[in-house]
Amino acid sequence: MFDRSRRNLAHWFALSMGGILFAFAGVGYCLNVEEQLRFFDEELIQQGKTLATKTQYSLYQRRQTPTKNGMSLNGGLVYARWYDANKQLIQFIGSSGTKQLTATPGFQTVPTQSPAKTIWVRQLTLPVLQNQVLIGYFQTATPMNSLRNSLNQARLFLTLGVPVTFGIIGITGWFLGELAMRPTHRAYQQLQRFTADASHELRTPVATVLSNAQVALMPPEDPSEQRFRLQKIAETAKSMSTLINNLLFLSRHDGSLAQTILKSVDLSELLRLLAVEFAAQAPTQNLNFSTQLPQHPIILQADADLLKQAALNLLSNAFKYTPATGKVQIRLFTQSHHALIQVEDNGIGIPATDLPHIFDRFYRVDTVRSRQTGGFGLGLAIAQQIIQAHQGKITVKSIVGQGSTFQIELPLN
Repeated sequence: MFDRSRRNLAHWFALSMGGILFAFAGVGYCLNVEEQLRFFDEELIQQGKTLATKTQYSLYQRRQTPTKNGMSLNGGLVYARWYDANKQLIQFIGSSGTKQLTATPGFQTVPTQSPAKTIWVRQLTLPVLQNQVLIGYFQTATPMNSLRNSLNQARLFLTLGVPVTFGIIGITGWFLGELAMRPTHRAYQQLQRFTADASHELRTPVATVLSNAQVALMPPEDPSEQRFRLQKIAETAKSMSTLINNLLFLSRHDGSLAQTILKSVDLSELLRLLAVEFAAQAPTQNLNFSTQLPQHPIILQADADLLKQAALNLLSNAFKYTPATGKVQIRLFTQSHHALIQVEDNGIGIPATDLPHIFDRFYRVDTVRSRQTGGFGLGLAIAQQIIQAHQGKITVKSIVGQGSTFQIELPLN
């Protein structure tokens, strides 16, 4: 599917850019022809006017037979012809042409015959005036070899350059298509993985509920057994509810938070209240829990409930994966206009190969251990999404067997 989309993107990019290229090349060529012809005509008209002015006197002398002028041509002119007011040929230099002037005043591109081949020339016909009275016509021409050679080179360049450029556009479109499709492809893969993981996570509790419900519907032989089955159904349903709530949370809080829901939050007080809850839990797990929280307020614009959820997830993980008699500590301090929250433990640690993936949804470092502790692999993903929504970042350092340190960095006001 993505290869086809990539081909379509490259195809349409090449067609659109190629169309622009061909149009630009065509317009550029036409403008180049027009500009070169204008310079060519300006030079020809300058030479023609100079030559016509020198010989105006001859137009008063009407002759029955045209005579060859003894002047010589310069500037690359092919011929020069003088006609009287009745358009009859009087004098000429080079070829005499027709005795009767048929061309209209102005420029024409005409062929002339030479002993070897036909030569195309640019011909100029000028009316000659004296005291605002028409006394005759002057006609001259110059070969267009230089102009034709220049235009041939331009056409050759376009003939070779445009297809090559079009090919480069196609190749570029192919690679740009890959770059454009990469985020979509990655998002599609994540969606597929997310759907597969969510389906897998829900399949087990649904099967548990179904099997226990079927047993509970049978005639009870032991009331305590039936009660156990019902309790199992309730626990599984609660676990499923937690999973669904987590999934809904991830979908609802994707992206930055709106400024309208941000309030001034004292981060010191928020973490202090959270620490009280975990301090009461620590003795039951035989853990040494300590805090390093400043007495002065640290104010930032945030959603207090979401920040509490992120810190709660980090502390819950630290408590889960730190063995008895272990240490867990939460710290808060400021640095370079940022508030830093650190949750440190000396628990089992995280292998280096797993560190790049621990914030992925449904990712577990130890599947068996996570299932035993009731985890779905969403806690760290939720924490990261919350922190990113506050324009912050979350990082981790860990060594297997020595513990982990999670750090949250949030911008201050």
